[in-house]
Amino acid sequence: MQVTTGTKGRFITVEGGEGAGKSTVIAKLYEELQARGVDVLLTREPGGIDIAEKIREIILNPAHTQMDERTEALLYAAARRQHLAEKVLPALQAGKIVLCDRFIDSSLAYQGHARGLGIEAVYEINRFAVGDCMPELTLFFDIRPEVGLARIDKARGREVNRLDLEGIRFHQLVREGYQLVMEKDPDRFVVIDAEQPMEQVYESVLRVLLARL
Repeated sequence: MQVTTGTKGRFITVEGGEGAGKSTVIAKLYEELQARGVDVLLTREPGGIDIAEKIREIILNPAHTQMDERTEALLYAAARRQHLAEKVLPALQAGKIVLCDRFIDSSLAYQGHARGLGIEAVYEINRFAVGDCMPELTLFFDIRPEVGLARIDKARGREVNRLDLEGIRFHQLVREGYQLVMEKDPDRFVVIDAEQPMEQVYESVLRVLLARL
């Protein structure tokens, strides 16, 4: 699936495991595109708007370790729908390039595969939420979980969320989940080596994006 028929903009998402550096890179990319005169919107999931940010607080609160896997998947889908309806789709209709930090693929990898709910089952939940709106390009920041988690340990000021508290096996399953998702839709994904120095990661992403745009 691609962006909903009738939209004028371009929908680009960034995915990756914990500590991949995607949020840092996409923020820099946003500034670069703005400097080039591109009409671009930067947003994130879960969040991006007031309602979805409140749902984010519930999902990622480190105190909520008792949260059921299906509850988690449904909350992500609810936040995604509101974010899409209130922010992403209007921006696409206005002809903007939308850069989104995470989208449906995160749910497929984290809840579908790593939580064991099943990629297809989680996809069905999210198909109801997103309709036929899918990114035309997804940049996957690939990093070994042990490297990403080590980065988080060293980072100061980074949000420490409930997913950071999971063991290494969970994060290995997340990476496996992304690989399974990419196998199903290879034309949409571009894999970025996120273990490079951050400047090299940024340059790789910028080259890919400018070539596509």
